Amino acid sequence: MQVDLHGLFENNKSYDYDPDYEYKEVVCRSSTVSGALGVFMPMLYSVGLLCGLLGNGLVLAVLLLKRLSAMDIFILLLSVTDSLLLLTLPLWAVDAVKGWIMTPGLCKLSGVLFEINFYCGIFTLSCLIVDCCLSSIRGEQLFSRKKPVVICCLIISVLCLLLSIPDWIFLDAIGGSTDQGKLECIHHYLPDSWRLASRFPRLLSFVLPVLVLLCCCSFVLLKMERNPKCQQKKDSQRTAIIGVLMLVFLICWTPYNITFMVNTFQPTDSMSLAAAEDCEGRQWTAIKITSVFGLLHCVVNPIIYLCLSKEFRRRVLTMIKFSACKRESSKVSLWDSSGVNGNGSVQEEQGSRQPMNDIKLTIQVQDHDT
Repeated sequence: MQVDLHGLFENNKSYDYDPDYEYKEVVCRSSTVSGALGVFMPMLYSVGLLCGLLGNGLVLAVLLLKRLSAMDIFILLLSVTDSLLLLTLPLWAVDAVKGWIMTPGLCKLSGVLFEINFYCGIFTLSCLIVDCCLSSIRGEQLFSRKKPVVICCLIISVLCLLLSIPDWIFLDAIGGSTDQGKLECIHHYLPDSWRLASRFPRLLSFVLPVLVLLCCCSFVLLKMERNPKCQQKKDSQRTAIIGVLMLVFLICWTPYNITFMVNTFQPTDSMSLAAAEDCEGRQWTAIKITSVFGLLHCVVNPIIYLCLSKEFRRRVLTMIKFSACKRESSKVSLWDSSGVNGNGSVQEEQGSRQPMNDIKLTIQVQDHDT
């Protein structure tokens, strides 16, 4: 009995592969990096958590024990957002070791607070530097009263919440099979076309404020170079604090935003889309490393206040010694040079004017007698 297999194997072909061809498997390179940083990152986050809560707690305590000025309200907003971000550091410490073992809701919340901290920082510093620029060039302060400042802070808060909506939608805890089933808290775009659309506001909100900050700083520096005496001494400390805050912010957040921008415009190969999605979180090694600077930025601001503001340093030392501040000192500015030794400077000024007042009084008495 013969079986006709001609039709079954008619189109069967064998292929000769090129001996120089090398099969390249999609390797998640960040798994080795995560292993190397698995011990260091939790320690770094723990130290940042302790120092950040202590520093921002002192800032909040000092501000709430005094009568708030216009700049105090902006600093208060920065400290609140920094404190909220600090509370997510334990989650990122666990993620660095074991992956994202928490719920997807905590993943979304942590990412949203991360973005809100960035937006609040860039918008608040933009308002402060614009106010400082107008004060230096025209001698006018944009935020000289509390009411405009409160309205501006409310607008910033609402804008931050609106811009964080894409993170509520696209952030999720996604797992892969190549890294022992560990979950990753990453952005997951079901239609890949949403990647650019959802990230464009994030990129725009970084580029435009940075241009504003650089332009305002250039105007202030040129004005001070042409006329060194144009600024009053009481504004020099405030300008220095705002300038250092802006510089540290750019140093901490620029690497992450550049990496985020490169990742956004990086083309996705449709042939390896499934493998890329499975390994997307572990391919984000650069973003994860640069995001550490953004996370730890909330620790630096209290150190800047402590180093540059003598009045803030005096109040902190007073609180540490458990001695009460004088009520009249609550009106003293923490950010102007005139606020240093507020009552002492006032008394010194009154004392210097006392001899002149005595002379005027003596002349008036002699004129009255004649």
